[in-house]
Amino acid sequence: MMGWLDRFPLLWLAVLAIWMGVAPITPEPHLIEKLRLLSLGELVRPLDIFDLFLHATPLVLLIIKLGRRFARGPADPAA
Repeated sequence: MMGWLDRFPLLWLAVLAIWMGVAPITPEPHLIEKLRLLSLGELVRPLDIFDLFLHATPLVLLIIKLGRRFARGPADPAA
C-alpha cells in the first residue's frame, strides 16, 4: 500500500518537507504558527486546520519514508 512512497525520491521529499515547513519565513513559518495554535487550543478555524495539514503532510511523509527505510535494514537491496 505504501509502495508509492518507497518509489518517491527521498531528496525531493526532503526538499518539499523543508520548503513547506518554513514557508513563509516571515513573520513566522506557518507550521510553527499552527503547531503553537494547536498547543494553545486555539486552532479552530477551518483554514488554520487546512493550513496545518498542508504544511505538515510532507514532513509526516518524510518521517514515514525514513522509518520504513530504516526498518528494512541496510542489507536490503531495495533501500
